[in-house]
Order: sequence, then C-alpha cells, then structure tokens
Amino acid sequence: MKPISRIAAAIAASTSLLVAPAFAAEWGPSKPVRFIVGFPPGGATDLVARILQPKLSASLGTQVIVDNRPGANGVISMQILSNSEPDGHSVGMSHIGSLVVSPAIQKTGYDPLKGLAHIGMLVTLQNILIVHPSVPAKNITEFIAYAKTQPGKINYATSGIGSPGHLAVALFEGLTGTSLNHVPYKGGGPAITDLIAGHIPAFMAVISTGVPHVQSGKARALGVTGAKRAEALPDVPTIAEAGVKGYLAINWYGLSASPKTPPAILARLNKDFTAALNAPDVVKQLKERGIDSAPSSGADYAKFIVEEQKRWVPVIQKAKIEAN
Repeated sequence: MKPISRIAAAIAASTSLLVAPAFAAEWGPSKPVRFIVGFPPGGATDLVARILQPKLSASLGTQVIVDNRPGANGVISMQILSNSEPDGHSVGMSHIGSLVVSPAIQKTGYDPLKGLAHIGMLVTLQNILIVHPSVPAKNITEFIAYAKTQPGKINYATSGIGSPGHLAVALFEGLTGTSLNHVPYKGGGPAITDLIAGHIPAFMAVISTGVPHVQSGKARALGVTGAKRAEALPDVPTIAEAGVKGYLAINWYGLSASPKTPPAILARLNKDFTAALNAPDVVKQLKERGIDSAPSSGADYAKFIVEEQKRWVPVIQKAKIEAN
C-alpha cells in the first residue's frame, strides 16, 4: 500500500470510530413513548411518572404517555414491559415489589435482572405510618401499646401484597412484637380513599400519598420509615427515633426497559430521565411530597437491586409473605 493510501485508510478508520458513537447517540423515538406504571392513578408511582412526563415529552421530542397497568404488585406491568419491543418506545417504572418481593414469592414470568434492561434509579422515598383521626394512638409508642391490646385485629392498608408498605410493617411487627391484620389494596389511591373515609384505621403509605392528607388533618402521621425526618413533614419523627431501634425501610423507584434494548437507546433514555430528575422545578415538586430525586446509571441500579434482594428476602421469609 502506498504511503498516502495508508494515511487515507488510517483517517477513514479513525473517523469511523468517531462517527459510530456519535451516530448511536443520535437515536431518538420515532413514535410516542409508553411509560408503563404498575399501579392505578392516585398513588406515588403514578405521581412521579406524571411529574416527569412533560419534561420527557419535550426532551425526547415526542409524546410520553403514562400507561397505568395495575395488578400483582407491579408484576403485570413488568410482564408487559419484558415482552415489549426492545426499541426504546416502552419503558416501565420498576420497584422493590416487582423486582425483589414478587420474584421471591411467586413465578413472575421474568427474571428481575436478566429479563429486563435496567436504565437507572429514579427516586427514593420513605413510607409513612398514618392513621385515621379516630384511632386513639397519637404516636408510635401509643400505637404499639394499642396494637398489643388487640393482637391480629387492627387492620392496616398497603398498596398490595409484597409492596414496600407490606415489608415496612413486617419489619415493624418483627421489631416491636406486634401483630396487625394486613388488608392489601391495588394501589395507594384506593387505600388512602378508604382511610380518609374511616373504612380502615391505619395505612403504611408511600409518603407522597400521605403528605397532603396529614397536612389537611384528614389523617394523623405517627412516623416515617427512613433514617431521617422528611422535609415535607419535619415534625413527624422517624420510627427508629420514636423508639423502634434499628428500624429502617426505604422505598425506591427505577426505570427499566425490554431486554436486548440496544445500549445506545438505554443511554439516551438515561440521559433524558436524568435531566428531567435534575430539573429544579421537578426536584421542588418531588421534595414537596417527600420524594428525593436519585438518578443513577443502569449498572448502579442493577447492583442496588441485588443488594436489596439480599436485605429483604430474609424478612420476606421470616414474615411468611405469600402471593394470593
């Protein structure tokens, strides 16, 4: 090969290395993007999706449609997602229920790690134990004493079997020696409606679901499940602070896609979701409801899922949580 030919070939090769990533980064949706949420409207997962929706529609250059597919603690939504086309036009909100709890207690039809492509973490948030104003307990200590007078008889709501609220109460029961009666709902929206109406006395709710009703006086907050008090409710102590030593139960939502989705598409989606989560007005809206923006890489999210499996599966087994 002549010298000039060798130089031309080298330039062509180096140019192709530069162009390939640039071309990959140019992926963009060619039709509306479906944002699958495994719970009905009115709950925290739906709230987070709808707060992000306008930012994503603008940055992706196409309409982002929130598609509520409730049922089986998010399993149905993940089944739909795992079987969707790996083209970036379907994403889903994954969480502890669909990726940690349900795979440990039932056949889901998907592997929580290999059967999905994980784009990144979205948010972290606490749960909050709230009661109807008619309940005599004014704090955690009084609630524990109240529960011990009626073992197994005090009903409490959660957004479903194996939901973060269910795990949070299972941990609470184990550390306090109490026994409560679980009444699972299909989501936080229906559960908070029944609590406000006085149909159920207690609800281990995602904090964003409880905040407005605590602030309005329609529900009483006894404690939050995290390591620190929530900015949205600074006067409400953590359950550990209120006397339950070692108590900690953090909730989280992440973003996943169909397996075999190309890396370039996952990278673009991670970029757009991260930008939306870091937008000042989005951060403000989330914080007002006790939710913290927590974007991460897909690799870090996958590692976190494994850590959560190691932490919670023993609790699930000890509490004998089973699917319907």
